[in-house]
Amino acid sequence: MAHTSSTQTLPAIPTVPRHVAIIMDGNGRWATKRFLPRFAGHGKGVEAVRTVVEACVARGVEYLTLFAFSSENWRRPADEVSLLMRLFVVALEREVSKMHANGIRLKVVGDLSRFDAKLQQMIDNAERKTAGNTTLTVTVCANYGGRWDVMQAVQKMLAARGSDSGQDPSVFSEEELAQHLAMAYAPEPDLFIRTGGEQRISNFLLWQLAYSELYFTDTYWPDFGAGELDQAIASYQQRERRFGRTSAQLLEQAS
Repeated sequence: MAHTSSTQTLPAIPTVPRHVAIIMDGNGRWATKRFLPRFAGHGKGVEAVRTVVEACVARGVEYLTLFAFSSENWRRPADEVSLLMRLFVVALEREVSKMHANGIRLKVVGDLSRFDAKLQQMIDNAERKTAGNTTLTVTVCANYGGRWDVMQAVQKMLAARGSDSGQDPSVFSEEELAQHLAMAYAPEPDLFIRTGGEQRISNFLLWQLAYSELYFTDTYWPDFGAGELDQAIASYQQRERRFGRTSAQLLEQAS
């Protein structure tokens, strides 16, 4: 399992973040500012995804996680939700073969049961096709929520134990729960980025972001490219990642 808890162990501190997680915010506002329909911004946002995926590969990032559609986004106007679902299908049709050719693994996590059968099958096919790739793992969080993730992990953990396990039903460990999280295959994010000017994590990876470095930018997602990613990584590289320790301890360790 790739996941190790930053509250239980001292993780390695890579110069380039091993795992980058992004809330891709601002598509609609980008379009509105240009007197375009909101959907035009979502279409442009897909192009930004392609650019950032390529930039992550070039910089040696191993995991890129993108918040594409939250469990709360169903509250948006029905026509916008329908267009987003259609865009998801089109993106899978156009991008999966390219990703596979470049050694990129695709994962989609979230409660996929609300998606129609065609989209669920496309997701399954894409995951199977790219399963053996190791250059970069791109995870798309769709109908995902951090609280949903924790709850589904608790339910799976209890089911895995069973009623006749002989273990104290009131005692659990972080490790026991973490292996059932939707992204148990990935390390915790080193760097969290949110575009679009908002400064909150909006029910995204609540468990996994415990010790991530947070970076907020006013840049709308369609305008976020390799240069903006470099700025975020540069900010990350200036942080002192203590994980509960003091600055003096870090200096002593470095000497």
